[in-house]
Amino acid sequence: MQTWRVVGLSFEHMHMGDLLREVHEHPHAEIAGICDADPARMASAISTFAIPPERVFTDISACLEATKPDLAIICAATARHAEVAEIAAGLGIDMIIEKPFAASLADADRILTAVARTGAKMAINWPLRWSPALVTAKRLLDEGVIGAPIEVHHYGGNRGPLYHLADKIEVSEEEVNRLKPHSWWYKQASGGGSLLDYIGYGATLGTWFMNGEAPIEVTAVVDQPAGLEVDEHSITICRYSKGLSKLETRWGTFTDPWTTQPQPKCGFVIVGTDGTISCYDYDCHVSLQTRGHSEIHALPVDELKAPYRAPVEYVLHCKAEKLPIEGPLDPALCRTAQRIIDTAVQSALEKRTLRLLP
Repeated sequence: MQTWRVVGLSFEHMHMGDLLREVHEHPHAEIAGICDADPARMASAISTFAIPPERVFTDISACLEATKPDLAIICAATARHAEVAEIAAGLGIDMIIEKPFAASLADADRILTAVARTGAKMAINWPLRWSPALVTAKRLLDEGVIGAPIEVHHYGGNRGPLYHLADKIEVSEEEVNRLKPHSWWYKQASGGGSLLDYIGYGATLGTWFMNGEAPIEVTAVVDQPAGLEVDEHSITICRYSKGLSKLETRWGTFTDPWTTQPQPKCGFVIVGTDGTISCYDYDCHVSLQTRGHSEIHALPVDELKAPYRAPVEYVLHCKAEKLPIEGPLDPALCRTAQRIIDTAVQSALEKRTLRLLP
């Protein structure tokens, strides 16, 4: 089989290390190059994956020209997604953009336009897409177990983006406080804040659960602590033709959900016409309630099988088999979610309910 050449562009998002690990462990892929303007940000990956100096770059165009990759992974700051994606798309290179899609709907459309010009394949990775609990919930929905979906409730967040590195390596409180004033995560111009960091999960996976339906209007409220440019807590209400859904984001939970679920628990509750499903992050079961069985009961999660376990193997499978990108990684579905996000941002600024942006 072909060995796919994959490059990592920008280490501003800590998930780059996790995605490069997938490439490193894939039997038919290799890390052809990595690139970041700040060499220090690449040091850990260079050591972990034994990347030779000739595969390390500080200029994106030079990296792509020298390596001629089959796939680019983009982990830039949110506000730079469009800039980096346009460079890769201009060369016809397929790409995975690590969540969120973009800092704005205008940027999302810039990316879509650039991709359309050359026909490059693009996926937007939402790590929760690979949660067995969420996959199981979607299967139950598609099977009609709880009827038609009418409400989606999401609570998403963690202690904060600076408390962990790739592979969820812990960062001390002292180091977090040192980094916070300088981090792009806390800069408005860079696309920081809990709303932009986490509402995309609720909006994107919620749109997936709602079978692509878009809301009519959106109302959002944020809490912006004194001294910060961005919010650390937001609540967004989406009004659909059939009911209300709620998307809540939080930096500052007492614990991270991948170690100990905080309260409220991070995850989704889906309400249908004939029942409800709860699927919480990292749980090994979902909880189901139906008209025929009103007592809430647990069902074990589905076992995810290749090539549907993680983003790199999935996108390389789609490339090999010439298949479309589907589900929450589909750019068209992600654009619907971006409309929700942009409307929420504007609603919070204007402190009023707004019609969904077109």
